[in-house]
Amino acid sequence: MTGNPPPATDGPAPEPPAGNSTDSAPAPRGRRRGRPPRTESAGTRDRILAAAREEFSARGYEKTSVRGIAKAAGVDSALVHHYFGTKEQVFEAAIEVAFAPALNAPHAVADGPVEGVGERLTRFVLGVWDNPTTRAPLLAILRSAVNNETAAAVFRRLVAAQLLRRVAAQLDLPDAELRAELAAAQIVGTAMMRYVIKLEPLASADLEQIIARVAPVVQGHLTAP
Repeated sequence: MTGNPPPATDGPAPEPPAGNSTDSAPAPRGRRRGRPPRTESAGTRDRILAAAREEFSARGYEKTSVRGIAKAAGVDSALVHHYFGTKEQVFEAAIEVAFAPALNAPHAVADGPVEGVGERLTRFVLGVWDNPTTRAPLLAILRSAVNNETAAAVFRRLVAAQLLRRVAAQLDLPDAELRAELAAAQIVGTAMMRYVIKLEPLASADLEQIIARVAPVVQGHLTAP
């Protein structure tokens, strides 16, 4: 024995309640994934670089990750790799921007008589360190380079290729690269003792007094027989 058929309905089937359709539901908001539109590329790249400089400055090279940089920049990790590659390559791009003011040092070498090259170079480089705006990223670079060999290798590569060799090219003397490296060691060592280690009375001494003491030594490295 079969049961009675279900009662017929006179109207159309009822529509589902509004808001239950999975096809029209908005995607959750969050970090953007994948490559950005072309019009956003330059801004995205700059944002990643800025975030990378802050992360490396705050955490150092070892504790900074590509994922952390991406999170700070508000993008997906794949975008960081797309623009820069590995963490080492991100670090190199970030410090190249931060190191840019110091890369004008070769112009200080060339701009004037050879007898004053030590004073000009010392004044220029220590002036960059004495400026709080340019000092902060340099401190971050040095801390990372001192504590991590990968970061140190990147720093050496950047300094050698873009600074010391350019300084050496201005010197028409034997052993020009060694001379430039010794001069840089003198100035950077002074900067580390003054601004990183903060050894007194060097840390509080007048900048002109420091330049007057250091410049003749730098001059000797660069031009002495």
